[in-house]
Amino acid sequence: MSIDDTAELGFASLAVRAGQQRTFEGEHAEPIFATSSFVFANAAEAAARFSTATGNIYSRFTNPTVRVFQERLAALEGGETCIATSSGMAAILATCMALLKSGDHIVSANAVFGTTVSLFNQYLAKFGIATSYVPLSDPAAWETAIRPETRLLYLETPSNPLMELADIRVLADLAHARGCLLVVDNCFCTPALQRPFELGADLVIHSATKYLDGQGRCVGGAVVGDRQRVGIDIYGFLRTAGPTLSPFNAWVFLKGLETLSLRMRAHSEGALHLARWLETQPAVERVYYPGLPSHPQHELAKRQQSGFGGIVSFELRGGREAAWSLIDATRLISITANLGDAKSTITHPATTTHGRLSPQEREAAGIREGLVRISVGLEEVADLQRDLERGFQHLNLHSCPAPARGAEAVR
Repeated sequence: MSIDDTAELGFASLAVRAGQQRTFEGEHAEPIFATSSFVFANAAEAAARFSTATGNIYSRFTNPTVRVFQERLAALEGGETCIATSSGMAAILATCMALLKSGDHIVSANAVFGTTVSLFNQYLAKFGIATSYVPLSDPAAWETAIRPETRLLYLETPSNPLMELADIRVLADLAHARGCLLVVDNCFCTPALQRPFELGADLVIHSATKYLDGQGRCVGGAVVGDRQRVGIDIYGFLRTAGPTLSPFNAWVFLKGLETLSLRMRAHSEGALHLARWLETQPAVERVYYPGLPSHPQHELAKRQQSGFGGIVSFELRGGREAAWSLIDATRLISITANLGDAKSTITHPATTTHGRLSPQEREAAGIREGLVRISVGLEEVADLQRDLERGFQHLNLHSCPAPARGAEAVR
């Protein structure tokens, strides 16, 4: 079925069906086109494809398996078109390189992925593209930071790892009034829980590595938007520079999309249960989860999202020593910086995902030494609680370091 044939289907049906066009073999599952190039019927057809850049040419920029993933994700987000990339960071890079030039300016939330800050400050700056950082949830600060040369407002909502929210509609109205584009990283919610285009966003960024895959198998990214900026401008950068998604990874992500709606509901339910339990723990100073009434943007989350997501962060009394002690005491939860996996993961953001930032940058972003982030997977929540309870008991007893993991460890 083509994407046009599925235009009236609901989200779960689109996640299973959109974009697929069966070959003459009549396959039910989408095939993997593991080929670097494609054969033309004659020289005239080859010349026509190269001149129009339509049809299959070369897998750096045209591949049928990747195309199905692109069309399916565009359908789920409600965008006109999608370009898939080799990673989420490649999607951000492709967007900036295609749409910005020397002298342009970005206004970014200060609560973005640490590597995104490095990209903006260390690399885009070398090409004369400046970036200013503002508090994610402060529209007045965004407005003040916009200059005549500002072209993009860039944000993640919810933010990583503090689960702070931006009011997408407010920022979209502000961006458009000042002639800017609003770019929203929708990695934490996915289109299953949040639809930025319906709130006025111009472009949506994804690290497909996370929830779109859902099982921690492959690395990839995507940009969704309109036919001009994404379908021509960003596509042109991809064709030339080649930060390309492989056909195999695209196929894996297609399998992930089929269960996206079910998984995001399960992640959200487990995370809310765990967040409520964490609020009762004496060693926890604060829990960051928008599904909790204690979250300052709980009402915005209820309006803007259809679920609260699978990421829970919390701050421990005792700083880095307490955070590392709790992390090391776990046996079930995986110590890894990735997220969005069926397996729950735990990390210390200040020394991992945001470790490349300066202490001043981390402080400005609210990334303190006692902060711990959990990506709640699909295990039984009671088992996750028991695993964390080992860490809390260790903190309460102030005993010696947790014993080394043996062969029986689940990791």
